[in-house]
Amino acid sequence: MDLQGRAHKFGDDVNTDYIISGRYKFKTLDMKELARHVMEDLDPDFYSKVNKGDFIVAGRNFGCGSSREQAPLAIINADIGAVIAKSFARIFYRNCINTGLPLIECDTDQIDPGDELKVDLEGGVLYNLSKEIEIPITPLPPVMLKILSDGGLVEHFKKYGGFNFE
Repeated sequence: MDLQGRAHKFGDDVNTDYIISGRYKFKTLDMKELARHVMEDLDPDFYSKVNKGDFIVAGRNFGCGSSREQAPLAIINADIGAVIAKSFARIFYRNCINTGLPLIECDTDQIDPGDELKVDLEGGVLYNLSKEIEIPITPLPPVMLKILSDGGLVEHFKKYGGFNFE
């Protein structure tokens, strides 16, 4: 699974309320509407700057806070290709895999806003095309790659009638 897009960079401890503010997630279940407000409290123009496949890039502990699935679903519906961070909050990580949002764990210090990136999930490498460098990524287990390639856990179950990791 190869992904390509531009970097939109944030810092450490981006919590789920920064990803999608409670003032929106408690008003609607319409994910397209929520997507319009992704990262709004950190960058009010974020949604208008994103192109399909772009990446959210961050530091440590991305996705801390509540365990609601609205955060990864809103990111998916904003057409973000993946989230790249040094580390992720555990529940957020699980919610992302289950909803089909790829997460890439790596050192993000050599990624700047606007850098063009390409990620080879199976190969375990992120290419910063703007700087012509390779950054190793923490490889995802085959089971997680399978779930992501199927579009998330629900889609995986629909496809196979249960778990199938062959």
